[in-house]
Amino acid sequence: MLAFANTHADAGDRVERFADTEGLTTWLGEVAWGGAEPARTVADSDVVEARELRDALVTVLLSHSNDPATSDPAVRSAEAILERAGDRCPVAVRLSGAEARLGPGCGGVAGAFAGVLAAATELALSGQWARIKACRNEPCHFAFFDRSKNTSAGYCSTQCSSQASMRAYRARKKDALAGGTSKHTDNT
Repeated sequence: MLAFANTHADAGDRVERFADTEGLTTWLGEVAWGGAEPARTVADSDVVEARELRDALVTVLLSHSNDPATSDPAVRSAEAILERAGDRCPVAVRLSGAEARLGPGCGGVAGAFAGVLAAATELALSGQWARIKACRNEPCHFAFFDRSKNTSAGYCSTQCSSQASMRAYRARKKDALAGGTSKHTDNT
């Protein structure tokens, strides 16, 4: 699931993995979704659906990070997209003597999407869903597992945390300077 969420471009070295059918096909070939037959053909509509599902997932993960730029309506919209994807991409129960798990209920592209949804569901059922977050640093939004004791991490790395802190500091400084200038202008 993290591999799926981290297919978007950022300001660094990551490129958009779902830019076209070739990119999605390549990515699907790199990832194994237990039980799902690989996609033989990928359509343009699959690429659009992959980006929509991924972006909705990242929005929900940003809400786990308490991202101030992620609004409640955006989260509700993302949750609706995930729900519709769940209707289109069936998840199946896999039972054995040793374990119970969820997996794709079909093959192809829909099976890969079902694998993502199954992984998210298993995380939720295990109580770990809130620990799956997206970095609050605007250009990054890298999905990560929050290993902090109190589940308070909001950034994927100290570098992203520093960048966000510096950006906020500069904005406060700029606002203070603008506020000081306007006060001076009002008094003249």
